[in-house]
Amino acid sequence: MKKVEITLYKFSELSKDAKEKAINSLSDINVDYDWWSWIHEDAKGIGCEISGFDIERRYCNLKLCENGFDIAVKIEQNHGEKTDTFAIAKTFMADYDEMFKKFADKNNPEKVNEEKEDEFDSELAKLEISFHKQLARCYLIMLRDAYEYLISEKAIIESIESNDYYFTEDGKLY
Repeated sequence: MKKVEITLYKFSELSKDAKEKAINSLSDINVDYDWWSWIHEDAKGIGCEISGFDIERRYCNLKLCENGFDIAVKIEQNHGEKTDTFAIAKTFMADYDEMFKKFADKNNPEKVNEEKEDEFDSELAKLEISFHKQLARCYLIMLRDAYEYLISEKAIIESIESNDYYFTEDGKLY
């Protein structure tokens, strides 16, 4: 029979070198599983779907599952006024309103003039393409910022401490 006694330490009790080793060994603790899911859910909540992204290559495949107007309304209802998405939605709505007035029927300002419907549809398509690109860029920035925070030393230490991990004297996770 062999009996081994091990002394374990909380992160705060480790030496500077051991803390550094612990942080380096747990560098992916916050990003090893579906770290992006809340951002995907946010996109779904406004009528969009993120089917893929690559932070390094600056790529976010964002699909608009609803029309731009409905998405902009949901953003204005659900995103804070200080968010980039809110600013984009507000601009889209203002541009949409101005464009609608330009093509409105003189006798019925609630409808597009029948003779100008094709031109209106063409302008609306351009407006929605621009809105789509801006939203995709916003979601890519959200993904990048979330990832960068999650791999930061501060976030790694918060995870270590909140999970009450113990380490050996040299900083190895027990």
